[in-house]
Amino acid sequence: MATASVAHSPSPPPQPPIAQTPGVRAAKFQNLFADALSKTIRTCSYSKFSSCFPTPSKYAPQTLTSIWQQITTKVEASAKKEFEEILIERDVVAGLNELERLVGEAKSRKERGVEIREPPHTLPPERLYLAHLAPYLQRTEMELDGELKRLQSENEELVDSIQVQREETEQLVGNLETFIADLERANELMNQEVEGNGIKKEMADVEQEMQAAGRDAKL
Repeated sequence: MATASVAHSPSPPPQPPIAQTPGVRAAKFQNLFADALSKTIRTCSYSKFSSCFPTPSKYAPQTLTSIWQQITTKVEASAKKEFEEILIERDVVAGLNELERLVGEAKSRKERGVEIREPPHTLPPERLYLAHLAPYLQRTEMELDGELKRLQSENEELVDSIQVQREETEQLVGNLETFIADLERANELMNQEVEGNGIKKEMADVEQEMQAAGRDAKL
């Protein structure tokens, strides 16, 4: 008796590993972060930084410059390190590369008018979960872009606010210095007036007369 042959679904070919080299989307995301960080660092220029410390800026500019360079370098390095840790922890590059591949395949099929359906049981687990994850990654990318732009706007507003407060403080200090200078000038004029009228000499003569009268009364 002939045995019926049983058809088996072909085993799916092994999927190539997802490249860790950033693709277009991943590179764009990294460049967006780098541009936002660079602009934030530039807002803290040395001229703005030194204006907050006028005394060290005047008498120890080299020391203040070194401190400013250390601070900005440390802030930039710390931000880049945390960003890289997030990329590795969330496997962002691989996810964006896979998203880019899926979007590219979908566009190519649409342009060719071809719809290729692969049996779900032939797809590897990684392909399945990334297919479900693609909308989330795309939405997360948009949210992160918006958050970076919002933080950049807030940083610019903060710098402007600090600049206004510094100008108000400088104006107040200038008014106080002018007031003190006026008082000192008025005091000098009063001293000159007193000396010019001989009031000090008259007071000394009166004091001598009173002392002489006191001695006569004792005798």
